[in-house]
Parts: sequence; structure tokens; C-alpha cells
Amino acid sequence: MRILRNIVLLISIFGLLSCADAKVREYTLEIVAEYPHDTGAYTQGLFFHDGQLYESTGLNGKSTFRKVDLETGEALEKMNFDKKYFVEGSVIWNDDLYILTWESRVAFIYDAKTLEYKSSWKYPREGWGITTDGKQLIASDGSANLYFMNHNFALDRKVTVKFEERPVRFLNELEYIDGKVWANVYTSDEIVIINPKDGKVTGIVDCRGLLPRNLYTANTDVLNGIAYNPEDGKIYLTGKNWPKLYEVRLVEKK
Repeated sequence: MRILRNIVLLISIFGLLSCADAKVREYTLEIVAEYPHDTGAYTQGLFFHDGQLYESTGLNGKSTFRKVDLETGEALEKMNFDKKYFVEGSVIWNDDLYILTWESRVAFIYDAKTLEYKSSWKYPREGWGITTDGKQLIASDGSANLYFMNHNFALDRKVTVKFEERPVRFLNELEYIDGKVWANVYTSDEIVIINPKDGKVTGIVDCRGLLPRNLYTANTDVLNGIAYNPEDGKIYLTGKNWPKLYEVRLVEKK
């Protein structure tokens, strides 16, 4: 699994994100509300579109894409994928639904309204997170890079995400919020807020303790999943196989 493959480099990330930088804002979280989340959902992608919550989930043989009822956590609609695919991030842009896979390096496009299959593409790197700024797709691959692509996944440019001039690796699930890219840092309790123009980290969100320890089970995995609803400005966070999805508000550290 990725944890074993990345454990040594992860140690350096924790050191990196614990450094102080006068130009980088640091935040904790205030929980505004909490909602049920399917503990069988290994969350890889999470987003809102037209006020509706969507989620893609991973693991071979268990990968899905879901239209989710926020209040109940239940899937209103669900697509299952062939067991050879480990589904990763997802996003809707220009009436198309884009879904990435991990090591298969295949990307799928569906009709966003009907969820009917449209096409599949050979993807040039591992699929991890994906979002959009409304003009192009923005994706991660577990490295320190963000990739900016057109509707056919052709690369326009890439930036390396840095904190104090050092790369921040293991960028995972992504969300675009108010001109910035938010990224989960895989296997950590940190979210980094990134300037997409130059890749500089402008904020760090400390999510430690978001899910209380008494709610952990043997299947509870890491923080992963950021969803922003532009209709009301609310932000939601969850994790892989978590029992809760949280509406949160940032509180700047003093």
C-alpha cells in the first residue's frame, strides 16, 4: 500500500509543515455541523455541483461514483466499476464528469446529468486528485506537482507546490475554493492551501482531532475529502471509511 511505500518521505512532510513561515496563514477548524458518512466509502473524490454532493470511492472491486444525500449519507445514485480499476478523484466541468483511476492510468468521461459513459482516455500519470477552476482541470499524482489540463487531459502547464522553497509531496484530493487550490496531504492531518499561479503554499489547515478517537474502527483510514459548495460558501471534510462528514469553518491561529 501507499503508506508503506511513502512512510520515510512522510516523516519529512510533517517536519516541513510544522515550520513557521510569516507569510503562511495557519488555521484550526471549528465544526459547524456533522452528517452521516458511509463507512464503506473509501473516499477519493468529494465535491458539490449545482448544490448536489458527489463522491468517488476507491479500492479494487469496491470503486464507485455516487450522488450522495448530504443529510443521510446515502447514495441516491451509484455507479460501480470493474474490479481492475481503483477509482480516484472526480469532478464535473462543462457538463462532463471526469473520473481518474490510480495505477491503471485510465481516465473516464461521463455525461454529468445522465451518468452515461462517453469516453475513456489513456492518462499519462497516476490519477490521484482532480478539481477545476472553471477554465481547466487541475490534478495531482501524489507528487508535489499540480497539473493543469484541457478537457482531453492535454497538459497546459504544471507547478510544483512548495513551502519555504521545499516541495510538499503526496498531494491528494483537491478542491478549488476562492481562487486557491486546497489539497489533502496523503496520510497526514494537514490540508495545504495553494496559490495555483506559482504553487506557493499560502495556508495550512490543522485537522488533527476532527474525527474523535472513539469513532475510529479497524477500517477507519486517513483524512481525505474536501468539498466546497459555491452556492452557500460552506466547506465539508471527511476521510476514508469515516462515519462522519463535517461542515467546518476555518479559525486562524494567533
